[in-house]
Amino acid sequence: MAFEPPQRLVRALGETAPDGDDWLEKLPELAQQAVALRELTVERVQVPGGRSSLVVLVRTADGTPAVLKLAPPRSRPESERAALAHWGGRGAVQLLEPPPSSRLRSSGEAPPSSVGVLLLERLHPDVSVRSLPEAKALLEAAGTLRRLWVEPPAEHPFETVAERTGRQAEALRASADTDAEVAPLVDAALAAREELLAAPPEQLLLHGTFRQSKVLAADRMPWLAVGPDPVVGECAFDLARLVRDRVEDLIASPSGPATTRRRVKRLAESLEVDQERLRGWTLFRAVESGVRARRVGRPQDAELLLEFAGWL
Repeated sequence: MAFEPPQRLVRALGETAPDGDDWLEKLPELAQQAVALRELTVERVQVPGGRSSLVVLVRTADGTPAVLKLAPPRSRPESERAALAHWGGRGAVQLLEPPPSSRLRSSGEAPPSSVGVLLLERLHPDVSVRSLPEAKALLEAAGTLRRLWVEPPAEHPFETVAERTGRQAEALRASADTDAEVAPLVDAALAAREELLAAPPEQLLLHGTFRQSKVLAADRMPWLAVGPDPVVGECAFDLARLVRDRVEDLIASPSGPATTRRRVKRLAESLEVDQERLRGWTLFRAVESGVRARRVGRPQDAELLLEFAGWL
């Protein structure tokens, strides 16, 4: 079977690919190797799929439905593997094979067809919590997210919120220096970040990129989370991305600003998160995403996100 990457994946990785990166070119061969190593039967490539990985619906040698996921190093797939292993299926999709380190070749190195490759429990990829009415979707998503907030393992390999947002803050400052239009929002976002990092209330393992489309219908439980970009920090940072879900509907509504404020309040209360901390991280993450979208040539997304940020 030809493993042609979906166009959404090609576009998304093209926005962030460093010079000389050839992962997309090697992807068909990597997928073939991964399938052969595991003796999988391929059903189809998931389309439109994700923005950071190739997702292939497969069956294992004993006929078990599964998902083969291949991601480039810059998407931190080994960090995702470590988080999924730590959660052990509690609130999230399960790993179906051990990490490459336990399957080393005689040379002492993991095979290329294992690094950045995850074999996962098959969920229902076409049914996310986003298919529910908005209020029900937020409730189910928030309940799933709560189960993921656990103590990280000792000497964990994960980034902290301070480290991740530190890189993002540098990019924001550079953008503000060359784009006066976004400077006021950038200043507000950076000030919020500094205040929030001064006294974080907890340090838990977070999903990192949680939103409604990251919660899929399952057989083992009604809903399970997929696609983490794990990070260690406070819960409000994780919840902040959920606040702006369906941002296009919020912007189109005359009551968008009021609805956003109510959503912040409702989510903060339901998950026992400080409301002002949630508002602050929502502001930072919306500005960061909006400025990045503007920088890579997605003006419509940038406009929506920055208008939303202005309400905060």
